[in-house]
Amino acid sequence: MDRRLVLIAAAIAGLAAAPLANAAPVSAKADQEKCYGIAKAGQNDCATTNGAHSCAGQSKIDNGPHEWKYVAKGTCTKAGGKMAAPK
Repeated sequence: MDRRLVLIAAAIAGLAAAPLANAAPVSAKADQEKCYGIAKAGQNDCATTNGAHSCAGQSKIDNGPHEWKYVAKGTCTKAGGKMAAPK
């Protein structure tokens, strides 16, 4: 009986924690900057500049020019990215 209660409690805890994973948008720290064109599919930090989607983790392709993610300051161009969104 105790084993079943533990499994139920674990399942409830997992369900309760799931919405928290996507609840808050990613925010930059003082030592980070936006870098365009380096995010891998599903690893972008927020919405695209062209309106293709509005949330983090929704990029469908690697290195999309309108996709961005935060990187340490000074590392964007070294990683092959751009500091400004494409026009």
